[in-house]
Amino acid sequence: MLTYPTIDPVLVQIGPFPIHWYGLMYLIGLLIAWGLGHSRAKRPDSPVTPEQLSDLVFYSALGVVLGGRLGYILFYGFPTYLQHPLAMFEVWRGGMSFHGGLIGVLIAMAIFAHKNNRTFFQMTDFIAPLVPPGLAAGRLGNFINGELWGHPTQSIWGMQITQESVITRLPQNLQEAVLNGMGLYPTQLFQAALEGVALFVILWIFSKKPRPTMAVSGLFLIGYGVFRFIVEFVRMPDAHIGYLAFDWLTMGQLLSFPMIIIGIGLMLFAYRRHSVQQV
Repeated sequence: MLTYPTIDPVLVQIGPFPIHWYGLMYLIGLLIAWGLGHSRAKRPDSPVTPEQLSDLVFYSALGVVLGGRLGYILFYGFPTYLQHPLAMFEVWRGGMSFHGGLIGVLIAMAIFAHKNNRTFFQMTDFIAPLVPPGLAAGRLGNFINGELWGHPTQSIWGMQITQESVITRLPQNLQEAVLNGMGLYPTQLFQAALEGVALFVILWIFSKKPRPTMAVSGLFLIGYGVFRFIVEFVRMPDAHIGYLAFDWLTMGQLLSFPMIIIGIGLMLFAYRRHSVQQV
């Protein structure tokens, strides 16, 4: 069993302003997306020119940050933030929802597509392979923050936590498990590997050839939804929410299941329409 490394969530302190690893990871994700997007924008079938890419990344960044934060507040912590409204602005402590960020990005893509005379699904197909590296970076930020742990375990996949500052921020049941010598599943790393690395490889290879409009977007929804649904079986639900049903259904699974269904529908529709157009 591995031991959780000692990592200061603050990368560097510049006067009274701390720079947190968590925020830096989002910046790294956007820079990777910009670099990958620049490569895709050079393709003859690209709906985005290299000159438009900076605007696209800017729109996406706003969608991720605003949607991700608002989504977390609405889906996971609305009563808490009603009691402590100023905590809404403490983004360095974590608290970003992928599903909220996805909605924010979709709204941003709709606006960008309208302004640049493109279709909505042209834009989502273009940006889908650029998203997973940002997801991986965000999950690494969660790991450095020492948050979003999985169930207690004694298996080799677990990670022992010895830092008091991390232990005291765990829910009571996880604190007791750790103090009794149990490890915790590092579900942040599992998600970084699946939703980040694996999903990127799948989408990048799939989108290297021209595909019917909506197919790449559909595959993204299926891939993310399936990977997230699986990891949620070993990830602890938020303490103030718990399991929604059956002693295993989490909010993450509830939000991911529709993604899988919509993704399958998009792919079926894309290829059926494509075969009709070829007749």
